[in-house]
Amino acid sequence: MKFMKLGSKPDSLQANGHSSRYVSSELATDVTINVGGVKFYLHKFPLLSKSNRLQKLISKASEEDSDEIYLDDFPGGPKAFEICAKFCYEMTVTLNPYNVVAARCAAEYLEMTEDIDLGNLVFKIEVFLNSGIFCCWKDSIIVLQTCNSFLPWCEDLKIIERCIGSIASKITMDPARVFWSYTYNRKLKERDKLVEHKMMFIDHMESVPKDWWVEDICELDIDLYKRVMICVKLNGRTDSAVIAEALKVYAMRWLPDSIDALTSDEHALRNKSLVEAVVCLLPSDNGFGCSCSFLLKLLKFAILVGANESAREELTKKISPKLHEACVKDLLIPAKSPQITTYDIDLVQGLLNQYLIQEQGRGNMEVIEEKDNGKDLYISSHKSLLNIGKLIDGYLGEIAHEPNLGLSSFVDLSQSVPDCARPSHDGLYRAIDIYLKKHPDLTKAERKKLCGLMDVKKLTASASTHAAQNDRLPLRVIVQVLFFEQVRAAARVQAIHSNSHDPSHLGGGGGEKRAINRCQSLKVPMSRSRINDEEFHKNDKLLSNKNSKNSRTGMQLLRSGSRRIIDKLWIVGNGHQESNNRNS
Repeated sequence: MKFMKLGSKPDSLQANGHSSRYVSSELATDVTINVGGVKFYLHKFPLLSKSNRLQKLISKASEEDSDEIYLDDFPGGPKAFEICAKFCYEMTVTLNPYNVVAARCAAEYLEMTEDIDLGNLVFKIEVFLNSGIFCCWKDSIIVLQTCNSFLPWCEDLKIIERCIGSIASKITMDPARVFWSYTYNRKLKERDKLVEHKMMFIDHMESVPKDWWVEDICELDIDLYKRVMICVKLNGRTDSAVIAEALKVYAMRWLPDSIDALTSDEHALRNKSLVEAVVCLLPSDNGFGCSCSFLLKLLKFAILVGANESAREELTKKISPKLHEACVKDLLIPAKSPQITTYDIDLVQGLLNQYLIQEQGRGNMEVIEEKDNGKDLYISSHKSLLNIGKLIDGYLGEIAHEPNLGLSSFVDLSQSVPDCARPSHDGLYRAIDIYLKKHPDLTKAERKKLCGLMDVKKLTASASTHAAQNDRLPLRVIVQVLFFEQVRAAARVQAIHSNSHDPSHLGGGGGEKRAINRCQSLKVPMSRSRINDEEFHKNDKLLSNKNSKNSRTGMQLLRSGSRRIIDKLWIVGNGHQESNNRNS
């Protein structure tokens, strides 16, 4: 910390209680100056030789036959006036970053300029500011913090402007040239302080990160912080990712996690201004410098504190292209009245719609078909779409617990996800199962509509096993689950059989493909609860030796009603198999 000593005489200004100060001297005092309720008993001559304003005030008081002067609007109060008084008496006084602003404003008020005396207080303080304070990183921040108490003086004297310029110039400096202490006081080696011949050391360059300045400026008031960051952004030499990190650290420093604390009457206005300022400062790169999690948290804060519509729209615009980077927890944004649900589902629906529109505009909504060892693989042209599918299915699983969640909202959000983003329906099945459990009063038609969102062919083996035993699912869905499990088993058996006779068919993709094609051709018969005999004859022939036991075991998991249906289908298939055996 920089400091400056003025004067050489001993400090003879004494205190008499809390409301009076006097100079210990053989000469009687001849003027009383009242500053903020504190009386200073002083001598006219030292004051008149340094202060133009006191000359005028003392002259006016003499004309009015009074020896007391009132300075009620004095900047900095009694402490600042005490510094000026000691300077007039040439007593020792020390300036530092914490009192220099008060002293500068007080000296300006008293007109202690070069017109009255060479080397006056204004001149000495300016030398200290320019050669000491503004050259030091932390001192500049301290001075800037104290400026809020001396408005508009600091603005008129351009102290704030010069502080901001000093801080911003250091922020935008090459980290290799940072030789001062910053957050956590990570001191550099002595040899790293050498700057002769512009020497740069590799170990020093690696030791100072690009965001070394982020935490130090977090103590600034939001208005001053905003002005510093605007100056940094206008300079154009700081990465948007570093600016985003600085804004995140600042927001997390001042915005409470508790919703009650965030929206309390005591801090609501401050929090609203803070959120709007941070949004305004976000890098203008469509949010690519910010994490989606941070942007969603900002959006949550913006909604809770009632930030202006433009701030929320800006956040939505920056979030939508990055939605695939979010996690389910980020999307759990509380809903506000008049919504009756716990979480704002309409907001998530809007973000998803914007994301899909942008992806469609970039041509990323297509599905690429590839061959891998004879198998048909359907993959999204971008992994981001797969992440979106998992994200929304996870979100549906969370909001499915909500008792006030309407079926239409659940269905609409689910149907918004394109097919190519859901190669597996396990997550969707989980969400549907939770919704059925938490909403037992659904009608048969509503249950059918809900389960119609799910494609049982896209369930994994574990999910299919769970679904086959799930009493909450409609009987038709359970029958479909078991049937398609039989088809998969048939494909596996056929693949094994093909491999044993022809090694060139490694992978067995053809059998699975034919089995799937048969599944698709059986949709109408399944809806009528009867299946064509020829289809089951083909499947049964493959399963008769190795898989019949597994299939019968799987059927035992069903409820009695569904078991009777499958038993009939099994008898029909076996009848055709025996007939074919006799004919052969």
